Amino acid sequence: MVKDDDDLPVVSTRNKKMLLTPANLAPLSVHELEAYIVELETEIARVKNDIKAKAAQRSTAEALFKS
Repeated sequence: MVKDDDDLPVVSTRNKKMLLTPANLAPLSVHELEAYIVELETEIARVKNDIKAKAAQRSTAEALFKS
C-alpha cells in the first residue's frame, strides 16, 4: 500500500523552540499586551495565507499529474 504524504511525520528544519517559545508577559503593560496580540494575529493571518497558497499549489500539481 502506498502512503500518502499526509501520513508522513512533519519534519521541520527550523528551530521549533524559536517558533514556540512564549514571551515573558509579566513586564508588559495592558497597552503593550494589546499590541502584542495584534502582532500575533497578523502573524497567524500570514501563516494561514501561506497554508492556503501551498494547498492551492499542491492541488494544481495533483491535477496536472492526474491528467
